[in-house]
Amino acid sequence: MNFFERQRQVRRLSTRLVLLFVLAVIGIVVVVNLAALFAFNATAADPGQLAGFIAMVTVATVAAIGLAALVRTLALRGGGGKVARELGGVPVPANTTDPELRRLRNIVEEMALASGVPVPEVYVLPEETAINAFAAGWTPSDAAVAVTRGALQRLNRDELQGVIAHEFSHVVNGDMRLNIRLMGLLFGILFLTVIGRGLARAGVIGGGRSRGNNSGGSAAPLALVGLALLVAGYVGVLAGRLIQASVSRQREYLADASAVQYTRQTRGIAGALKKIGGLSDGSELKSPKRDEVGHMLFGEAARTSWFATHPPLVDRIKALEPSFDPAELRQLSQRWAAAPPSGRQEDVAMGLAPAAADRPRAAEQAPPARPRQAQPGPAGPGERVRVAPDEVLGQVAAPTESAYTHAAAILDRIPDPLLDQARDRDAAVPLLLGLLLSAEPEIRQHQYVAVAQRHGQPLADSALRAADDLVTLPAELRLPLAELAFPALRERPDADLESLLAAVFTLIHADGAINVTEYCLSRLLLAELEESLRPDSRWRTDRRKLTDARSAAAALLAILAQVGHPERAEAERAFQAGIAALLPGTNLPYAPPENGVLALETAWPVLDGLRPADKERLVAATVAVISHDGMMTVPEIELLRTICGLLHCPLPPMAGVTTG
Repeated sequence: MNFFERQRQVRRLSTRLVLLFVLAVIGIVVVVNLAALFAFNATAADPGQLAGFIAMVTVATVAAIGLAALVRTLALRGGGGKVARELGGVPVPANTTDPELRRLRNIVEEMALASGVPVPEVYVLPEETAINAFAAGWTPSDAAVAVTRGALQRLNRDELQGVIAHEFSHVVNGDMRLNIRLMGLLFGILFLTVIGRGLARAGVIGGGRSRGNNSGGSAAPLALVGLALLVAGYVGVLAGRLIQASVSRQREYLADASAVQYTRQTRGIAGALKKIGGLSDGSELKSPKRDEVGHMLFGEAARTSWFATHPPLVDRIKALEPSFDPAELRQLSQRWAAAPPSGRQEDVAMGLAPAAADRPRAAEQAPPARPRQAQPGPAGPGERVRVAPDEVLGQVAAPTESAYTHAAAILDRIPDPLLDQARDRDAAVPLLLGLLLSAEPEIRQHQYVAVAQRHGQPLADSALRAADDLVTLPAELRLPLAELAFPALRERPDADLESLLAAVFTLIHADGAINVTEYCLSRLLLAELEESLRPDSRWRTDRRKLTDARSAAAALLAILAQVGHPERAEAERAFQAGIAALLPGTNLPYAPPENGVLALETAWPVLDGLRPADKERLVAATVAVISHDGMMTVPEIELLRTICGLLHCPLPPMAGVTTG
């Protein structure tokens, strides 16, 4: 199943979720109506009054459920970090020096680069001693990955990597958005238990007072309605469990398989599952909100449940290791009862971490069990590399071991001082501006003066110093470095982010032109920051047809052809190759927009709203344009990754190409 088929499956699951929710609401309404009829003796009323009574109760019940679900969903619009904080999560700073937290952030950064998605926020649940984790958010741009303290302490690097890879599968494949919606709907279903508990308590107290005053227990109907709502609420609990199980269980097998695809080894994620089965804490959370988020966790939130949200632990392990004997869990349980495992000690024993506990921050960047080998890549903007179209298309949201090792190699090749700047909330700003300063002295001077005049001399000076530090950084590492700096920006106030965007636009327009590298960096930065500055931007559709986006798609393909093919005749042939892949049998003229890449600003909302099948054809068409001459330049690579990122079809760094 490729990425686009997975998107279609998520849409089908969303439809099933809505249908199950509607059925649950109908069941609750029936229970509430029956209880209300009995409590108020309404069955003796005439048919007209009876119908009106039933309609009133039905409307009130549906309104209560709907409003509760809506309010809860709106409350979760803060992104994945909102969910993590509700469960007691503490953010992990991008520049942390704690060895365990540094290991976690390194794994997350490598996985993000390998997946082609923004580096998510990272949280630890310090009060949770069990082994568990989750990913939450509306889109990859506002995603958060959280792990328990037990996972940090008990899992070695390979096992933690397997768990994080599992969670990134949910990030890449769009499962998170479904999970957030499910949280909102479940809250609406369960909300009646809160009302029912209050009414029942009020009715009992009121009834007691009435008897004491000899007024005859007039609060009895209120108590009965409260009890009915409690019963209806528990019907909702049952329905919620059914919905969670229906939506979640098969996805966990897929995420386990994706984790193996990412890391190309089963011992990591299988080892994590064995530790869940062999340790007394297992994966059980202490948080009272555990049932609400049970469907998005790595392991079961509670030991017992009528309808488990995850497949049986032994079945998950056997899917990874067919020869696994369940008796092994009993043996591990006996061994670990006296001496629980330490992930850090296991790392030292496997050579994945130093024995000294006080090693400097940068030194934690230990290699995985497999030796990393840097993948060949272009050394500069003019360098060209061979490209295999099928291989590029197959990598969309489907990172493999080569993509992961390539991402690790990218981190290894970026000098530590630059990584430190990217991870620092203050240094990240001048670093990003430095990436946009031109290598041409005259243009750079214009940019410097413009920033100094509009945003202050100190910022201009710090950007200039950062640009000097970046002189020797290879072209293919500049965009990944910028992506690593994005998380540090989230820690800054909104006013600072608005000022940063203004400074970015000042820089790229200072010379009266904008090149592809400037556009890609500024557009990805804008997309990243919009999630914080303009939350409404995450609400989008995926139901627009390709015929409705023909002009926008043609503009995109024309710009892409122009970037990679200086000769107009060759560019036109590349454009027609893309049109043939996108709209077979259609003749469209090659007409690059006069304002170049800026014309794409009006195209993105249209193209991002395409159906998954049409997005697949659009990505295939962009690859057809690029691969028309069998070669790829760094600007083409950057533009392709930007296109896929803005279309929410993440593309890993080009790890599979070979130099020409």
